Order: sequence, then structure tokens, then C-alpha cells
Amino acid sequence: MLSKAKVKYLNSLKSKKFRQKYNNFVAEGDKIAIEILKNAQNPTALFSTNIEAIYALPEWINNNQALLQPFQAITTAVDNAALKKISNFQTPNQALIILNQFDFDLPTTQIQSNLTLLLDEIQDPGNLGTILRIADWFGIPNVVCSTNCADVYNPKTIQATMGAFLRVRTFRLDLIEFCRNLSQLPVYGAVLGGENLFQTKLNKNALIVIGNEGKGISPQMIKQLTHHIEIPANGQAESLNAAIATGIICAAFRNL
Repeated sequence: MLSKAKVKYLNSLKSKKFRQKYNNFVAEGDKIAIEILKNAQNPTALFSTNIEAIYALPEWINNNQALLQPFQAITTAVDNAALKKISNFQTPNQALIILNQFDFDLPTTQIQSNLTLLLDEIQDPGNLGTILRIADWFGIPNVVCSTNCADVYNPKTIQATMGAFLRVRTFRLDLIEFCRNLSQLPVYGAVLGGENLFQTKLNKNALIVIGNEGKGISPQMIKQLTHHIEIPANGQAESLNAAIATGIICAAFRNL
């Protein structure tokens, strides 16, 4: 059984305030848990994964004994009722892991020789997680979030990444200052009236700005763009979901 204090602590991590206080976050679900355990034991993994605690159903623990062997001291078997008390979702999965938040140095050299996504006020955690998954799919190693983006460590974000948070570095920075410090790189952004994405010249090393779900790219960030692009529409829809637009843009850049 989990103590009341432990349940209170685990539930506090649903709040950004307490995730920041304890510098921890929650990842939940069978597939994500297995990815985390494999990553933590992989000496060539991109990220160092620090696991604080594992809570899982006895049958899940039994089925994953080999992966869990190095973490026996921090693994707690819980029943469905206990897992439901600490889960972030109405239907809890089989395993829940508490991890330390990542602390990355900005890889300036890598950014200068690759694509980087800049997220300008993305508000929906699900969209943010899906964008990280898209970055992972297209081999984009770094995503920079504006200071008022949704929290990367929100449980809904982590769930939507489908494990991409283990492979894509994320940063929370002032985007305008970031662009100014990398002024040698072209900055692309989708705006109305921009050049057709599929007809414009794209650079394999660039910054790509993704705007807010409702307002698009902020006026301050539009001033930082060196290239205005637009996804051409053949139908009547007024706009695209931010994550869908990101996928289309990334596909265009990766198929230069």
C-alpha cells in the first residue's frame, strides 16, 4: 500500500508548480515505461535517464523482470486501486515512472548544422507532445519552446510524445534572443501570403517557427523571419492544426 504522503507527493507532480519544485515528472504506460528502462541501461543512449521510482502492477513487474533487475530497490508493486490514485488518466495503465527532468547544454554547433523547431506559444500539451514526436520522426534533434509554451513535462505532453522525449532535446528560451544569437541561420515561418512551401528554396540548416494554435506566429517573431512560407490549400478549411502543419513543413524540408 502507498502511504498518504506518497500519494500526495505523486499527485502533486500533476501540477507544473510541483514538477518544478521537485525537478521531477511522470511518464506512464507500458510502452513508454519499457522505452525508459531500455534507455536507462543503454550506454550509447543520447540522454542520461535518471529514474526516481517505478510503480507497477505485479503482473507487469513479473513480465519485465530482466529490464527491472537494476531497479529493484526503487520498484513498488501496486494494485489497480493504488495505481488509479496516482495515475494522470481516468484509465490507468500498467506502469508509472518518476524521472528527473533533463538538463541539457545548448548544442550550438549541432543547431548550426541541422533543422531546429522554434515553438512560439504552443498552448496545448497534446500538440506539443505530437510536435516532439514529429521532430523525432524526421530526425530533428532540438526543439526550442518559447517561455510561455505549454510545459514539456506535462503528463499529456509526455504521453503524446510516445517516447520522443527520450530522443529530442527541448529547451525553454527567449526565441527572439535565440534567433539573434544564430543570425547566420535562415528563419522560416508559415504566414498568410507567404511563398508556396513546395516551390520555395529550402535550406537544410534552418530554424523553423511554429506559431500558436489560434493566433499563429506572434508579431515579434514575424520580425525575426527571413523567409515567409505558406502551405497551399486546395480545400475550404480556414487553418491547419499546429502539429499537422509542423508535419507537412518538416516533410518538405527533409525531402529537399
